[in-house]
Amino acid sequence: MRTITTLDARAPRGRTLESVRSRVMVTVVLFVVAFAALSVRVIDLGLTAEARQWSGQIQGVKDKFPARADIIDRNGVLLATDLTTISLSADPRAVTEPELAARQIAGVLEGVNIAVLTKRLGSSASFVWLKRKITPTEQHAVNQLGIPGLEFREEIQRLYPQGNLLAHIVGFNNIDNEGLSGIERAFDEELQDRAETNEPLQLSVDTRVQHALHEELSAAMTQFNAEGGAGIVLDVRTGEVVAMVSLPDFNPNHPGKAATDAKYINRAAQGVYEMGSTFKTFTMAMALEHGIASMEDSYDATRPIHIARFTIRDDHPKARWLNLPEIYMYSSNIGSARIAVSAGEGIQKAFMQRLGLLNRPDFELLETGTPIVPEHWRDIQSMTVAYGHGIAVSGLQLANGVAALVNGGALHRPTLLLVDREELDDSKRVVTEDTSNKIRGLMRLVVERGTGRNADAPGYLIGGKTGTAEKSGYGGYRRDALITSFVAAFPITDPRYVVFVMLDEPHGNEATYGFASAGWTAAPIIRNLVPRIAPLLGVAPTTETSHPVTRELIKMISPEVRS
Repeated sequence: MRTITTLDARAPRGRTLESVRSRVMVTVVLFVVAFAALSVRVIDLGLTAEARQWSGQIQGVKDKFPARADIIDRNGVLLATDLTTISLSADPRAVTEPELAARQIAGVLEGVNIAVLTKRLGSSASFVWLKRKITPTEQHAVNQLGIPGLEFREEIQRLYPQGNLLAHIVGFNNIDNEGLSGIERAFDEELQDRAETNEPLQLSVDTRVQHALHEELSAAMTQFNAEGGAGIVLDVRTGEVVAMVSLPDFNPNHPGKAATDAKYINRAAQGVYEMGSTFKTFTMAMALEHGIASMEDSYDATRPIHIARFTIRDDHPKARWLNLPEIYMYSSNIGSARIAVSAGEGIQKAFMQRLGLLNRPDFELLETGTPIVPEHWRDIQSMTVAYGHGIAVSGLQLANGVAALVNGGALHRPTLLLVDREELDDSKRVVTEDTSNKIRGLMRLVVERGTGRNADAPGYLIGGKTGTAEKSGYGGYRRDALITSFVAAFPITDPRYVVFVMLDEPHGNEATYGFASAGWTAAPIIRNLVPRIAPLLGVAPTTETSHPVTRELIKMISPEVRS
């Protein structure tokens, strides 16, 4: 097993434009007060050539910096807004004593260099920047110096009231208020156009759900000493991304202060990974949809499969023939590989293509990863793809594919924009309602009796699948470095949402008896998260304990797990 990593509820609009603007004004007033006590350093992003404009080395000046519309969440919560600030410039031709002026200015402004100021003030240019985005306190102090040739200019600074919470979704701007990442970059021109009409850009995300997902992922990373994590909550009826978290993250108000470039990578949409056994969900759906196998059909899992120089084995071998429910519940690699061979690479590849797993997804963020697929698709590739190896996709792709399998068979385009359900017509059918119903039964079986039991949250009827894969490293695959994930749907009898969570290199602890696999590390995130977000999303608890199909499947599995 291995993992490849590359850098490569609905709610009503509810708030009028006037109320949104009122929220903006309150936020602006609060941050003006805060700016009176803070000094804003000029930072060097070090990400792109464009980003290096943050260093303040600009010698030209724009007549007008672009204003941008607010960005709000699905409930009208403010995610990004403009704030008017002051920057300090000079006409060097009017500065009589550049070195003295530089020392005086450096005495009242933090983060400026006397030598740099002296050079700029002594130049023959008609305009130079001295410091961008100064505070009111700094403006007052500079004004008191009485130095000729200095000028204060109004500029626009982008403000992100939610801080780190939606950093990878909303993104951030450069010092000239131009989008560099996230929604800010993807809708750069539209946000400028909307500013003229004061029309905010409304996203599909729910800040409350985002907060819960962020908190649960952070707690799991700490508990299992993981390097990173990612999570998505997706509306299966519309394709709307209700929450999307990537950890570690950064503060878009101060993006250059991120300790490592890894914090800028969106692990949920940009990073692609071998997802391990979560892919068996697609294998089961393919077999059922194409009539390759029925629930009653069994496959030989008595011993490992040796093909070419590879050996395919089960982590917890049953050493017997397994039927489809058992293959999925026990997460048998051997059984999944044999199903794939029965289907043939042509059917398998076409099915994966239909689910959007072989191409870069059509998604608003430019930071969206392209999957890594087998260069050649022969028996060995078909076998490994069947259990999620030899193919690397993003969490976004996995979640959206599973959403199509549980929602009745309709594949929607994933989106970060609020969707009008009455106008929704972008779906295409990928499986029948019958296949979808059986997949829901299988996913509930995993949570009731299989590897996903730690994901169960009484009252919310969760179904799902674990995935554990080793990461690649120098000289081979690292058995001690895992990507663990869990993809869930709830309520499984009539799914409303799919939740995907992933941990990068979690470590087992005393509570998990040293195990770091998905059932121990990723599944509990679902158990803790769903009861928190379900009430926010309008999903009421249920007294049901099983899916009708699951009850029939339990009769088919071996006596050792029926009780």
